[in-house]
Amino acid sequence: MSAFYKRPKLSELDKPLGKRVRLHRLLYEHGPGNGTLLILPLDQGIEHGPMDFFSHEDCKFPAYQFELARRGGFSAIAVHIGLARNYLREFAGSVPLVLKINGKSNIPDNEPFSPLTATVEDAVHLGADAIGYTLYVGSGMQEEEIRQLMEVRQDCDRFGMPLIIWAYPRGEGIERKGGRDSFYAVDYGARLAEEFGADIVKLHIPKLNPETDRNSPAPYNNMQIDQLGAFRQIVQSAGRSFVLVSGGSKLGDDDMLAKVRMSFEGGATGLIFGRNMWQRPMEQALEITEKVKEIMREFGD
Repeated sequence: MSAFYKRPKLSELDKPLGKRVRLHRLLYEHGPGNGTLLILPLDQGIEHGPMDFFSHEDCKFPAYQFELARRGGFSAIAVHIGLARNYLREFAGSVPLVLKINGKSNIPDNEPFSPLTATVEDAVHLGADAIGYTLYVGSGMQEEEIRQLMEVRQDCDRFGMPLIIWAYPRGEGIERKGGRDSFYAVDYGARLAEEFGADIVKLHIPKLNPETDRNSPAPYNNMQIDQLGAFRQIVQSAGRSFVLVSGGSKLGDDDMLAKVRMSFEGGATGLIFGRNMWQRPMEQALEITEKVKEIMREFGD
C-alpha cells in the first residue's frame, strides 16, 4: 500500500468545529466508541416499500428499530424526516440521528434520481449529527443530481453538519460497463464521493464477475485481483472520507461476520447494517450486534 495512504482519523482531519463535534459524538461517544461507526439505517421503507418489514411481528413498527439502536448501542440511526419527527422524541440524546434528506420509490423504471425530501436546516432542528444523501453515480440524471448535491454540501458546510454520501452506481451507462456492483462502478463512486465533499461515504463491497467485468473500462476489465484487494483500492479512492460498508440484504451469521471482518481489514471505518440487524427478533439482533462489535473493537483507534 502506498505510503501516502492511511485510514483517516478525525484528529488528523481539517474539519470545521461543528462537523468535528458531531463526528466526535458518532465516532467516540456512541457505538463502539473507538473511532469506528455502527449505524442502523431505516430508509428501506421509501427505497423498497413495506416488503422488507414482514420478517417478524415487531419489524414493521419503527419504534422497534429505534429501541434496537438504543439497546444495541449503535452509533446512530439513519431515517427520513417523518420517522425522525414521529419516533425520535423518546430516544433523543440516547440515539444519535442521521437524517436522510433525499429518496425515491423503486416503482419507476426510468433513469434514477433522488429528489430532496428534507433540508439540512430540518436536521439542525431535529438535533441530528449528520446528513445522509444518496448520489446515483452514473445516472443519466447526473446534471441535476450533482447540482442538488452541491447545494446540500454548501448547507452542510454552513451549519457544520457532516455529510454522508450513499454512493450508489445506477443507470443504463453503469450496467453497460460491468454493472452497479462491479469493481469499476464502486471504485468510481468512492472517488466521486470524496471529490464532491463527502465526510463519510457509504459503499458496497464489489462483486467480482469475469463475465461482466470484461465490459468495464481498462484497467478494470483485465485486473487480476481478489475481493479484498479490490475493496482496499476502493477505500483508497475514498481518500480522507470515512468509509461505511453497506450490509445489503440479510445474510447468515457466518457470512455476515466474515463481511464485517473483511470490511475492516480492507480499511473501512464503519458499517451501516439495517436488514441484517432489524429483520431479526430483538434478542437475536442484540446477540449478532454484540458479535459485530467484538470484531470492531479490534480495529479502532
